Amino acid sequence: MSRPYCEIAPSHPVHGPYHDTEYGFPVADEQALFERLALEIMQAGLSWEIVLKKRKGLNKAFHNFKTAKVAAYGAADIKRLLGDENIIRNRLKVAAIIHNASIILDMRKTHGGFAKWLDAHHPRGKPEWVKLFKKTFKFTGGEITGEFLMSIGLLPGAHWEGCPVYKKMAAIKPKAQRIAR
Repeated sequence: MSRPYCEIAPSHPVHGPYHDTEYGFPVADEQALFERLALEIMQAGLSWEIVLKKRKGLNKAFHNFKTAKVAAYGAADIKRLLGDENIIRNRLKVAAIIHNASIILDMRKTHGGFAKWLDAHHPRGKPEWVKLFKKTFKFTGGEITGEFLMSIGLLPGAHWEGCPVYKKMAAIKPKAQRIAR
């Protein structure tokens, strides 16, 4: 069994900043939510460290995850992305991210945005969230969905009680507790 993230991440040059300031903290900004979903998709089958190392390149290549911009990508953009050595070049993952941008754009019309869509759904745990995400997005299985929701504070478990970040999060945890009830 691998060591818990809270044990290896603090003071790690790549994992530390993400663990200490982002992982498990609530996110409401659509661009940040879209980026986080895309990063989780890119991580499938790879280490999180690889994704964090490629994060800057992914943001540049995907226009900082501006939803409308990514949703409008065509064949030339896909070719550009698949040729960019600064990102994870996987055709299925790239196609899923572009498709999911269109879904998030539709959420603006139906719910007022991605964050409001998340708030409008109240599954009682990970299995229900996974079912919803599989119906809604591409390339979102159980691990991707669970990690995405933990990373944005909607599912509990991002930090263990002995982790210094856990104490910081105590004040902002009610949302995760409400959704995971």
